[in-house]
Amino acid sequence: MRIATWNVNSVNARLENVLAWFEAEAPDVAVLQEIKCVDEKFPAEAFERLGYNVVVHGQKTYNGVALLSKHPVEDVRKGLPLLDGDAEDEQARYVEAVISGPKPVRVIGIYLPNGNPIGTEKFAYKLSWMRRLHEHAKGLLAFEEPLVIAGDYNVIPEVEDVANPEAWLSDALFQPESRAAFRALKNLGFTDAYMQADGTPGGYTFWDYQAGAWPRNLGIRIDHLLLSPQAADKLAEVKIHRDERDKEKPSDHVPVVATLRL
Repeated sequence: MRIATWNVNSVNARLENVLAWFEAEAPDVAVLQEIKCVDEKFPAEAFERLGYNVVVHGQKTYNGVALLSKHPVEDVRKGLPLLDGDAEDEQARYVEAVISGPKPVRVIGIYLPNGNPIGTEKFAYKLSWMRRLHEHAKGLLAFEEPLVIAGDYNVIPEVEDVANPEAWLSDALFQPESRAAFRALKNLGFTDAYMQADGTPGGYTFWDYQAGAWPRNLGIRIDHLLLSPQAADKLAEVKIHRDERDKEKPSDHVPVVATLRL
């Protein structure tokens, strides 16, 4: 089973590129982030024509996530559960479903908050969201099933995951608190799919539109797939489709695809 994650940076603005990639690569399951539309405006029919079941958790203008699967989907959840004392969260950043393939696998798509600027309520929200993800993921691990948490984590885990570390020292994506929360999530028992399958420094998934980041390869790795032990045991490979960044009107992120031998 090939499971993809891609922050498309507005699905309707980049639909031609996105559909062309889906037609060429035909992942079994994909989670999309930053679709930037409400559910009714998501181009579901275009993906259904390619054989996908579509689950959308959208939001006008900002955020939004979607899950696409060539297999039936069950046990759908939209929105990350709150912890005691949390205020209601209206941001569309989380979708979860069980994929009923040859062997069921639970797939989660996330668009983790950016958190900038640090020292504001936006950074506090990022860390709070990561605590909520931690607690929910811990509960799901108890099922002892193949589980994949894929998406734009907005976290640069290590120095090797950024071309120019000095440029990101004051950014929320590279703060010690953000990186520690990501490590704590992995320490529950999750495996970073790219690090297990490849791990070569420079496996970037995002290049800013500014300052010639793409031609100068000033990238960062912030799109991750974390695997439960039952999924990690089945990991065959991970591929970063960096050529998508070189297309006309590209997203600033590229697809990342993990292949599991389920």
